[in-house]
Amino acid sequence: MSLEGRVALVTGASHAKGIGRATALTLAKEGADVAVTGKSNFEGAQAVADEIKALGRKSIAVRMDVNDFADVQRAVAEVRNALGPVGILINNAAQMGQFISIAKTDMDMWHNNVYTTLFSAFHCIKACWDDMYAAKYGRIVNITSVAGMMGGVGQSAYSAAKAGVIGLAKSVALEGARYNITCNCVAVGVAKTDAPMSDDIREKLEKKLLARRLAEPQEIADAVAFSVSDKARYMTGTVVNMLGGLDLFVI
Repeated sequence: MSLEGRVALVTGASHAKGIGRATALTLAKEGADVAVTGKSNFEGAQAVADEIKALGRKSIAVRMDVNDFADVQRAVAEVRNALGPVGILINNAAQMGQFISIAKTDMDMWHNNVYTTLFSAFHCIKACWDDMYAAKYGRIVNITSVAGMMGGVGQSAYSAAKAGVIGLAKSVALEGARYNITCNCVAVGVAKTDAPMSDDIREKLEKKLLARRLAEPQEIADAVAFSVSDKARYMTGTVVNMLGGLDLFVI
């Protein structure tokens, strides 16, 4: 699945145990030069970039506010100047739902969640689009969630946004087909990241998962790497299911 000669941009890659970090490192191992983004935890993004450089690939960490289209444009230009035009885009940045009821959700909370999870993906796609069009090559993956496919109690904004990135991917796939630009989603059930989770919730989730365990970030990263490889060049506008059976009816 060689990605030699490709430049990848992975958003939200600053967490030590996150899917973004695992994905960035996996793409680098497959031969890509990789830019990673961070905002509140920029030091984490820099650490990931250093790990990628240690693998012998080029990498930079870019401070980027995914909610601000002008800042996304600036950051993509920074990547272009340092590594070359972005050919692989992984939209991983998201704002996790607060598990709060609709009645208690204030509008600032709603807007922030939807912007960081859905608007960010469109901002990044639009900022990279001209370079992909010019190169007649683009591989885009939006990270979505079981919440976007099935909904979630107390996750109205997050569920709506994650469902939105699926619809966005299908539209991008339709528009990008004639330019050799594919766009897919990888749907995550529950992964073993550093996101806070109580032992009680973890135990309940593990009982619903057919493997009786949470997904390893590397397992998600492998699915992403396949989706952007030439082996998946005929695949576009679809959702790769990495839910571990959460969407199946189990008794």
